[in-house]
Amino acid sequence: MATDLAMLDEVERSGVATLRLYRWTPPCLSFGRHEAASRRYDRARIEQLGLDVVRRPTGGRAVWHDDEVTYAVAARVAAFGSLRAAYRAIHERIAAALGRLDIDATLAPSPDRPSARPSDRPDSCFATSVGGEVLVDGRKVVGSAQMQQGGAFLQHGSILLSGGQAMLSAVSCQRSAESRRLTADSAPTTLSAMLRRPVTFTEIAEAIVAEWGAELEPLPTARPPDRLTARFADPDWTWRR
Repeated sequence: MATDLAMLDEVERSGVATLRLYRWTPPCLSFGRHEAASRRYDRARIEQLGLDVVRRPTGGRAVWHDDEVTYAVAARVAAFGSLRAAYRAIHERIAAALGRLDIDATLAPSPDRPSARPSDRPDSCFATSVGGEVLVDGRKVVGSAQMQQGGAFLQHGSILLSGGQAMLSAVSCQRSAESRRLTADSAPTTLSAMLRRPVTFTEIAEAIVAEWGAELEPLPTARPPDRLTARFADPDWTWRR
């Protein structure tokens, strides 16, 4: 998370846009920037299980990061015209990359009316749609979120390979039969399930890089500033809400 935010700082400074692809070792639970995590999730249970947990700099709801590809794009808003346009344009690229693997991905239409105010129910990021998300057979395979800083923005998200989101129910403050049913009903699909074979990080990453093509130039991954690393390692930040 510190590296992603450092990318955003660099865009503000130099205007150089960056695409980053990565994975999580060990698996990790992440909360959205404004999510009421302390009410939705059982901190004692999370600590008992020894799970890594972090709060993202972007919005949205919780994600269990296991077998997936995480992408991050930092760029100027003006390059896309608006945050909403950037959200769709980046997802169009990802959908096209999945098409290289014969996955018929589409974008979700914008809803007819704004979503109701989020409840304290522990829904996954993959359980809700605001329009423009990447869908396969009508179900989200990519969960994304944004933040803006001055004239720049950061968008990052998870592309599910085979990892599910059942862990969210296991550490919910509402670990009831109803909560488990709701989690199962909104369970996201995965690329491995769609293709009926294991899908690797490398083949998805290569498809995304190929789709961006000549626009990409290799950049070294610099160590993020200590002040950013300290922020995301601080339990007071993680559990601030």
